[in-house]
Amino acid sequence: MKHCLLPTGLLIAALILSSPVYAVIDEATLQKLIEQVATLTEKVQRLEAADKQLREENIALRKTVATPTALPAADKPKLAWAEKLKIKGDLRYRYENIDDEVKTKDRNRSRIRARIEAQAQVNNTWKVGLGLATGSDDPVSSNQTLGQGGSAKDINLDLAYFDWSGLDNTHVIGGKFKNPFYKPAKHSLIWDGDYRPEGLAAKYDNGTWFANAAFLYLESDDKAGTQDAESIWGTQLGFRSELSANTQLIIGLSYYNLPIAGSTTFFGDEDDGFGNTLVMKNGELVYQNNYEELELFGELKFRLGQLPASVFIDWVENQDADANETGWAAGFKLGAAKKPGSWQLGYIYQDLEADAVFGLTTDSDFAGGGTNGKGHIIKTAYALDKNVVFAINYFINEKGDDKTDFERLQMDLKLKY
Repeated sequence: MKHCLLPTGLLIAALILSSPVYAVIDEATLQKLIEQVATLTEKVQRLEAADKQLREENIALRKTVATPTALPAADKPKLAWAEKLKIKGDLRYRYENIDDEVKTKDRNRSRIRARIEAQAQVNNTWKVGLGLATGSDDPVSSNQTLGQGGSAKDINLDLAYFDWSGLDNTHVIGGKFKNPFYKPAKHSLIWDGDYRPEGLAAKYDNGTWFANAAFLYLESDDKAGTQDAESIWGTQLGFRSELSANTQLIIGLSYYNLPIAGSTTFFGDEDDGFGNTLVMKNGELVYQNNYEELELFGELKFRLGQLPASVFIDWVENQDADANETGWAAGFKLGAAKKPGSWQLGYIYQDLEADAVFGLTTDSDFAGGGTNGKGHIIKTAYALDKNVVFAINYFINEKGDDKTDFERLQMDLKLKY
């Protein structure tokens, strides 16, 4: 508009000042034309100024939208119910073969494990979780064997917890929740992967240092005539070091205390210590030892060519026992069955003496479950599709004081959502 008006004004002036035109236009008319041109010029200048201001405000608005200013917690908008609620879960279909030397024949069975968890964000620092799973009341298994004429299968409370995150890098958790302690390579030397502890826990992790602590119940009810109230308390301190762009070292120290010497068993048959030593006292079978478990672990994650890889070692000793008090595991993993067409392969050797750890919470698959076993675990997996994995686990173990042979083959189809 500006560039158009200037030539037009000059043309008008030229016409006015030209002698033929000037001859027929009196002085009053000329003055009026000049005033109109001045008024029009002023309006154009105001429009240009307004247009410039609008463009500047538009640029500033775009920057604000692209990088919004964080609001204080108290000023954050309320979440809609769809934003508050998160649902996740998994389904595993398993074929299993067990060859136990002390049994007259192999055992073959098909099993399922189905789990679902709902998490609800109460506000900016509190959330609650509720989970259901198949299986019985077994503390370390959610498997449900198929059969019995297609009978209905049990669903049990798997998770029920609160999680407070009001401090930086910190979570305080209470109720029935997932294991808060770090397990090197996710191996189950001390804690079975399905074990859901009950009580209170605190977790801290700033990316380099991590610390976990928990007070957990084996039995919280001390009413007369039943098992005394018994608990587990544990602490853990770990350190992560980035040795290079593709190499990470994780080391840690844990201590778990279970003062249960003299207590009867907490689950299953009264004579089943899940490998732990039981003795007769006042006509009852009770635990001979407390379990004061000192754990040291290390894990190295790196890349082997284009593939992710890791090696680990995990060692534990019961400081209260005088014999059969040590356990250890070591292994490696190559690859990661995550993207469709990807695969992984792993191997672990484990030797877990009878009173090294509390038998009820350790791996329920290795050497038939519990402690007092040693041998090999071979694992492989292939990603069939997104969130769909086919896996094979093969256990070649010796169990018990007489070291009888025990082999277990598991073939799993695993789906997550």
